[in-house]
This record gives sequence, structure tokens and C-alpha cells, in this order.
Amino acid sequence: MNNPFKGAGVALVTPFHEDHSIDFDALKKLVRYQIESGVDFLVVQGTTGESPVLSWEEKLEVLKTVQEENKGALKIVFGVGGNDSVKIAETMKMIPEGVDGILSVSPYYNKPTQEGIYQHYKYIASNTVLPIILYNVPGRTGSNVSAGTTLRLAEIDNIVAMKEASGDLSQIMDIVNNKPVGFDVLSGDDAIVVPLMSVGVAGVISVSANSYPKLFSEMVHDAAKGNYSSASKKHYELHNITKMLFAEGNPGGVKVALEEIGIMKAFMRRPLYPISEELKSDIIQETKRILG
Repeated sequence: MNNPFKGAGVALVTPFHEDHSIDFDALKKLVRYQIESGVDFLVVQGTTGESPVLSWEEKLEVLKTVQEENKGALKIVFGVGGNDSVKIAETMKMIPEGVDGILSVSPYYNKPTQEGIYQHYKYIASNTVLPIILYNVPGRTGSNVSAGTTLRLAEIDNIVAMKEASGDLSQIMDIVNNKPVGFDVLSGDDAIVVPLMSVGVAGVISVSANSYPKLFSEMVHDAAKGNYSSASKKHYELHNITKMLFAEGNPGGVKVALEEIGIMKAFMRRPLYPISEELKSDIIQETKRILG
């Protein structure tokens, strides 16, 4: 199976009302904003969507809303990950129709061995026919998926890509250099998308594209075409805001930007907490500059 998820993917945030119920009207507005701005695919209920604090029923409602607003325009990836292999495998069987792929983070907190990580993914992949994007983010999970483990997993037919957020450029290049045909690496780090694409990474699953989808997707598309002069210019246009969006955690920063744009309010569910007033002011000013 070849990877169908290339270019600019967006890890959608979940909008909330002040009482922390889901703001489905704002979610529809966010989906339309992405479609109209030229992104390539949507990721529903990744960590950026605050998936740890949503119930399964809420996740399905979010997915249904995105699907209905998307109307088949873009491919949809659904986040299904955790640290209980059996539970995740069972969840795979409950995914509704209309989902094009799965994003699954490596098991967190348990800190399995590399063989444990391999067996986890092998097991859950055997419980779905959908293409799976692996997700390596050691800063959140407490363990790294090595290049060797990724390359072993790449031989499984419906494991089609790795979202790499380790920040280890050598590891990422080892995967790109040795991966089988049909398997791709996607950047999980907005700050280094263009450099990674210059060495063979196929795209990104982005947080900041929520708020700046047109500029961000144009940057990715320029890099995909080998137009690195233009891509680099856009990279530096986004450089400062990218640092700001992650300075006090995700998705606090990007929700402030989306509030400034008029898409949603910046509410999050606990334990996440609003960003500082100083950072909020900086993000608002930079957002005004970028969007004119």
C-alpha cells in the first residue's frame, strides 16, 4: 500500500465554548477555512485536538462534523492511539466509514522496548485495513521509535508513513534513506518542515497551519516542487510565529491566533491553561502582520 497522505496536513484543534462543551459551529468554520486555503488533508483528534480529554462519543461527533463539512474535499486521518494495544486494536474496529487513514502515536508512559513498540504496531495494524501513519514524539511519550524499528514496521503493508517529531535529523534521514517504496516520512515539527523536505520528507502534519493554512500550504507545495527559494522565504515569514505558538504549550498559542482571525474562542479543557497575556499579545500582533 502506498502512502496517500503527502503535502500539507493539518492537525485540527477542537473548538470549545466557555463551558468547555464542543463548539461545532466553530469547527465547521475551521474546516471550511482549511479547504478554502489549499491544504491537502485533515487530521482529526490528534493531540492538538485535545484528544486525551474528549470521550470516545465526543471524538465520533467531532469526526462526523468534520466529515459532513468536508464533503469529501480532503482526505481525513483519524487519531487512534494509546498505551493499551488490545484496547487500541478493538477501537480500530469501531472506526466509522469515510475515514481515509489512522494516525497512531507510539505507546506512552509504559516505555516499551523497541521490540514492544514493533509488536504493538504490528498487532493494531492487523486489526484494520486502513492505512496507518505512525507517530514518534519522544517528548510526549517518553520513548523513541528508532529508525530500525520504523523501517521494520514500514514493511507491513498498511503502515504507510511515520510522523517524525523526534527532532533527530540523523534518525529521520536514516529512515528516508532506507525506507521501502510507498512508505514516507512526514514532519511532526512545524519549525523544520522545509529543511526536512529538502532531504526527502514528503510533507507535514502541522499545528500552525490551523491559523495560517494558505501561507503554510504554499510553503510546503513550493518545497515539494523543489522551489526552495520561495519555500525558504515563506519559512522565515512563519519562523517567529511558529516559535510563539509552541512557547507555552499546544494548542494554547494556535487557539489565540484562531480567535484573532475570528474562527473560534481560545478556550481549552483542563489541565491545559490559557497562555500568558504577554505571549497572547505577541501572537496577536504577529498574526496581524502575517495576514495583513
